[in-house]
Amino acid sequence: MSTESHNSAHPTGALPEHDTVAFETRDVKARTIYVLSRGAGCLGNSLLRGLRLILRVTTKIAAESDTPPPPVRQEMGKDYLTMPPEPRLQGVPGHGTDPQYDLREKVREDTEANEKAGWIDQTTGVAQIPVEDA
Repeated sequence: MSTESHNSAHPTGALPEHDTVAFETRDVKARTIYVLSRGAGCLGNSLLRGLRLILRVTTKIAAESDTPPPPVRQEMGKDYLTMPPEPRLQGVPGHGTDPQYDLREKVREDTEANEKAGWIDQTTGVAQIPVEDA
């Protein structure tokens, strides 16, 4: 901007003046800024409404064309969307036992089976003996 006053047609005191700064009224038009701001706001509002409409329509189409869950999942009740189908991994929510407990039980059962002696099928002569004796 220029520091010289270019507007000599205005009477003194009509516009605020500063001794080192001068401006012309044609430099900034507030009406143009207001109109553009209002237009941008209206355009943004229209786009938002349009996107909401598109979202509602596509959601409705997706809900109508969605296939129902298989009967196995429906048997789970309301949790069929959150729970994975059987067999579930140990430790996930919805699994009844603790993985460490299951491991201890398996080791105990295997140890008992390895130490037990007896007949498996007496007619064919198949017997079970402890691992230490084998």
